[in-house]
Amino acid sequence: MDISQGPRSVLRHPGYLNFAASRVFSSLAFQSIGIAMGWMIYDQTHSAFALGLVGLCQFLPMVVLTFVVGHVADRFDRRRIGLVCQLIEAVTALVLAVATWQQWLTPAGILIAVTVLGAVVAFERPTMAALLPNIVPASMLLKAVATSTSMMQTALIIGPSLGGLLYGLDPVAPFAVSALLFAVASFNVISIRMQWVPSKREKVTLASVFAGVSFIRSRPVMLGTISLDLFAVLLGGATALLPIFARDILHAGPWGLGLLRAAPAIGALAMSVVLARRPLESNVGRKMLAAVAVFGLATIVFALSTNIALSVAALLVVGASDTVSVVVRSSLVQLLTPDEMRGRVSAVNSLFIGTSNQLGEFESGMMAALLGPVATGIVGGLGTIIVVLLWMRLFPDLTKVKTLQG
Repeated sequence: MDISQGPRSVLRHPGYLNFAASRVFSSLAFQSIGIAMGWMIYDQTHSAFALGLVGLCQFLPMVVLTFVVGHVADRFDRRRIGLVCQLIEAVTALVLAVATWQQWLTPAGILIAVTVLGAVVAFERPTMAALLPNIVPASMLLKAVATSTSMMQTALIIGPSLGGLLYGLDPVAPFAVSALLFAVASFNVISIRMQWVPSKREKVTLASVFAGVSFIRSRPVMLGTISLDLFAVLLGGATALLPIFARDILHAGPWGLGLLRAAPAIGALAMSVVLARRPLESNVGRKMLAAVAVFGLATIVFALSTNIALSVAALLVVGASDTVSVVVRSSLVQLLTPDEMRGRVSAVNSLFIGTSNQLGEFESGMMAALLGPVATGIVGGLGTIIVVLLWMRLFPDLTKVKTLQG
């Protein structure tokens, strides 16, 4: 396979470069503003509970809106939905910049902004993902997805460090720069040239909305892989506590927080390169379970570390091991789902995976308020390992999955 021509040919395709730029600039802005809000709310409150509320305020809008989003994206111009979302994000970031400059911003104001952004992201991310098949032909879709994924991972690496660096220079800077990045993203999304108009979709009914849930429940392997990732992230996610570790344990400052936030993405990008060169070819079910166990073990190492180099190394492993799980899960979902069900199944998968991060942050914040950050990390890592052992018994078919080729 000649991979040298793949990404270049995709980037030359009309509309794709605008699509990729819109996603990358939006992700950079969201990551940067997230770092700033997390640091600011902890700086004002010194409360793990408040950090947990940040995750909850992102989680609730996604839960409420996820099933609505899919049908909205099927019936309206997805470029316009993306444009509206990114303009709202730009205005929100600009308001935060002014409020920070004038010293008006309170913890309550930060939580309101997080809720607004959570609601907007609930529309933006699934809509932008659904837009890609309208830009490139089916023969280029896999290359387009792979190229977009690598770009997004790069944004996940740069964004947190950018936010930490800007916040260290001036607390207003990450919000102002994020507003500009969201504006650039919105210009790119409305500039996308679409190759064809999407076909008409079926009538919206209660049964059609929840058909994806029923489909997943009827397939134990799919249910097992999705729920394994959900519970692993719920228990083992340490991102909500990074401001506490950066400030109180590692004494690293805002730039150190950005580095810690970027480390899992760096590990994920490195593992994605490895898997592209040496894809999993045997015993993928067992390897997925082992990767989740390593995820839990690395979380424990991070919780116990008092050295920023060791902490970054542990988070690199967290990101790399999570990528193995993500690749297997995503491939199995595609493999086991017929084409006419992929949209609804993907919506449910996105709900499980996307919101588990925010709910995991809330759970970590609540536990840290009771047990402290170190004990919370240890308990979460051990819980993840226990979930792996339990899932091997509850979903024995997972251990029998040999390949991703069907």
